[in-house]
Amino acid sequence: MEHNHNIQELTLEEVMGDRFGRYSKYIIQERALPDIRDGLKPVQRRILFAMNKDGNTYDKAFRKSAKSVGNIMGNYHPHGDSSIYEAMVRLSQDWKLREVLIEMHGNNGSMDGDPPAAMRYTEARLSKVSEELLADIEKETVDLVWNFDDTEKEPTVLPARFPNLLVNGSTGISAGYATEIPTHNLGEVIDGTIYLIDHPNASLDKLMDFIPGPDFPTGGILQGAAEIKKAYETGKGKVILRSVTDIETLKGGKEQIVITEIPYEVNKASLVKKMDEVRLNKKIDGIAEVRDESDRTGLRIVVELKKEANAEGILNYLYKNTDLQINYNFNMVAIDEMRPQQVGLLRILNSYIAHRKDVITRRSRFELEKAKKRQHIVEGLIKALSILDEVIATIRGSKDKRDAKNNLVLEHGFTEEQAEAIVNLQLYRLTNTDITALRAEAEELAATLLRLRKILDDEQELLKVIKAELRSVKKQYGNPRLTKIEAEISEIKIETEVLIASEDVVVTVTHDGYLKRSSLRSYQASKPEEVGMKEGDRLLYTGAVNTLDHLLLVTNKGNVIYRPVHELADLKWKEIGEHISQTMLSLAIDESILAVFTYKELDPAKRFVLITKNGQIKQSLMTDFEPWRTYKSRPLTMIKLKADEDELVAVYLVSEDEPLDVFLVSHRGFGLRYDLNEVPVVGPKAAGVKAMNLKDNDFVVNGLLVLAEGDTLVVIVTQRGAVKRMLAQELNALGRAKRGLMVLRELKKNPHRVLYMGPGEDRILLLQNQKGQLREVATNQVPIGERTSNGSFVLDEKEGGTVISVHEIIEAGLPKEDSVI
Repeated sequence: MEHNHNIQELTLEEVMGDRFGRYSKYIIQERALPDIRDGLKPVQRRILFAMNKDGNTYDKAFRKSAKSVGNIMGNYHPHGDSSIYEAMVRLSQDWKLREVLIEMHGNNGSMDGDPPAAMRYTEARLSKVSEELLADIEKETVDLVWNFDDTEKEPTVLPARFPNLLVNGSTGISAGYATEIPTHNLGEVIDGTIYLIDHPNASLDKLMDFIPGPDFPTGGILQGAAEIKKAYETGKGKVILRSVTDIETLKGGKEQIVITEIPYEVNKASLVKKMDEVRLNKKIDGIAEVRDESDRTGLRIVVELKKEANAEGILNYLYKNTDLQINYNFNMVAIDEMRPQQVGLLRILNSYIAHRKDVITRRSRFELEKAKKRQHIVEGLIKALSILDEVIATIRGSKDKRDAKNNLVLEHGFTEEQAEAIVNLQLYRLTNTDITALRAEAEELAATLLRLRKILDDEQELLKVIKAELRSVKKQYGNPRLTKIEAEISEIKIETEVLIASEDVVVTVTHDGYLKRSSLRSYQASKPEEVGMKEGDRLLYTGAVNTLDHLLLVTNKGNVIYRPVHELADLKWKEIGEHISQTMLSLAIDESILAVFTYKELDPAKRFVLITKNGQIKQSLMTDFEPWRTYKSRPLTMIKLKADEDELVAVYLVSEDEPLDVFLVSHRGFGLRYDLNEVPVVGPKAAGVKAMNLKDNDFVVNGLLVLAEGDTLVVIVTQRGAVKRMLAQELNALGRAKRGLMVLRELKKNPHRVLYMGPGEDRILLLQNQKGQLREVATNQVPIGERTSNGSFVLDEKEGGTVISVHEIIEAGLPKEDSVI
């Protein structure tokens, strides 16, 4: 049995590394990245070269695309026909290329991302400007290499009479590299190149006088001169590209936004769809209709607005949230000297100039050789015509053509080449006119040789030729700039009013944490008491607000929840509402909402006063609670509670100039009053300072803010069912953190303990005892007693046990000052 010794044992890492390395090199050099000299990828170069070789040029008739594709595939590009055709179509799209290189008849796609017709339906030919890329290719100006099957020669680069890499840009993704080079204006790029030829050490700033920035075929407005400069310096940079828009006034006070140019490579149909989705999803109010009115005369998208809509605001929203404005990222990577390089503007132009020098040098050498050969022949012909009779005699006396040639060389001193030309001479050339023509040609050839030698010997002459050719290209193909450049990037500010329709609504918040907003129509169509609530729940807040207003909900655990009114569930008055836990994930099981504050905007002159059960107090600025990024799912800490069992008992929002006192009452009946200014203003995460000096097992039942000067009635309810009213000012103002004075008379047997303390005017309280008996008490009917009185009983302790809960009844209707009817 014969062993095959040709087996290699290799590790997977080696094989994968080697093969992927080879593949990457191929992808980078031979597929996805453009050459810095002619700005073309291999497939594009092959398309242009093959079509040119076939005579499929701008001055001849169009030819079926499939024929060209087959030819390109069969001779130069051994890949799928679809990839060749797609590349060919892109070269013909005037919204992708600044100067199209192929003209196409038929459907070649659209800005809406529609696919082109199949190649069997379309016809194509090279455009006139392509001729400038291919000019002189037959004069040995560029290296030609064998194709994939060694049957044809193809160029490694095109001669390129203009800097195509900048003019038409490029976009591509390869292995480990991507490129994004924007398109530029042909005339500007040529002016910049000519200036650089004359001033090889020119600065980028000076060059940017000629080439201020990209010029996209789709126009638009480019913002950020500093960013463009950075991109031209390093090859990387981010600029803003926005649409050209206009706000037109219609009949009846309506307006419409008209868009006439959109950013480069943005799909128009997707953009229109996205803008219409903004209208459909009611992300902003005020858009009536979005229409694409583009036709053969040009692009036109209309965003019709409702009456009184804020056109500028809506336009800004569309800039920010759709592709009406995009970030364009420069990433100028090209193949330079066989390697992918990130290149700046100077490097691109210098490489191009070096390429043109090489091309003109090679062309001049080629033409010099050709002219020399012809000059030699012309000299021979002139000499032959001057000794015509002898030449004829020599030829007639020869046996055959070869013999005639040999005899001419031997007898008259002609060279081999000259003898060949003489024996091939036709008889009519022996006329007198021909000698004149030959002499004229000889003179012309002498001048040509002189000119070509000058170009080859003197670089200044060579540069003159390059500049002259560039100027002629500019003269023939130059056109005005389409994209407007603005130095500054405009910041987009979106007013809330634009995003949300301003509407007056009624908001309700319940003790158990259900929130909703109802339209005035729904509220007015129902009876106030029909408000939707679960069994056993009660209202905490109801008020007329606007959808542009904001809510802050404070919980008993010292957290604050922010909600813009427009984000509350829009429900009927009779519906229960949405529970706060559906969006708030981190609330404790026993956490409930304690207070609700609505505001239009945060007021730096207002402060929150917070009082805890364990006797801490603090003030914090309202502006400390600006909406935070994660407000939808996370609350903000409003006060740091030191102990687990501690909780907030009261929170108030006051103006800094109000002369108020703090009034606290503890469970064991101590009351304390002092100036609010004794309470320091601290940050949201602080725990505050001591509010009251509590005995063991005592705690603060509640705290109020009362008038420093004047009378404030408070109501107190005890666990034995006694209720009393008194003036807070009966307690002399002591100082913060004192124990305070008794607000009940201490009994030795079964003493009263404070269960509830609150404002004493125009309130209705609901008391419940151990047996579940309920009793409503209108505070205005409770007699006003002394500090030492224990009030009067409203529930019989012997009959129903002690009182276990007291809370204020909030009327379901709107308070009088909120009245919207």
